[in-house]
Amino acid sequence: MPTPDRTSLVAIVDAGRELLEQAGLEGLTMQAVATRVGVRAPSLYKRVASRDALIALVTDATLRDLGESAARAATRAGADPRDRLRALARALRAFAHERPVAFRIVFAPGAELHLDPESLRASSVPVLDAAADLVGEEHALDAARTFTAWANGFVSMELAGAFRLGGDVDRAFGYGVECLVAAVASHAAP
Repeated sequence: MPTPDRTSLVAIVDAGRELLEQAGLEGLTMQAVATRVGVRAPSLYKRVASRDALIALVTDATLRDLGESAARAATRAGADPRDRLRALARALRAFAHERPVAFRIVFAPGAELHLDPESLRASSVPVLDAAADLVGEEHALDAARTFTAWANGFVSMELAGAFRLGGDVDRAFGYGVECLVAAVASHAAP
């Protein structure tokens, strides 16, 4: 097995992220990560202090990825804040489908995770900026929270299989995004 010096923190976090999606939070153990990166579990503690620290690192990496995905989507959408909000909602949904377990953990209500404030702030910048451009600084946080809460709720229900009445879920998501963009835009600063 490789020595701990040949196992990087990046490799450990990447292994943790893979395990999280494959085995859930309960499967994200120090032993499982150590096996995945090819070291003994005690050696892993030279890089990561505890399972809680490992979960925090995995969650932080998820937040950073989500923020980068959001920033790319907002940039591609252009200057119109309505287009940016639409793109951000689609990016959030795509991210949730790609990493559903990590998504649920990051957005879990009452989660006892200690999210890094800087990563949390950075992941929120694209939606805060779009909201500020649309409704002004005074209501930007309110608008961003409303938009994020709706998108999170829809996507969480979708991932849980809660839409059981039939119909086209993609169309419903698009409809919801358009309604929400219109509603937020109707409160735009003069």
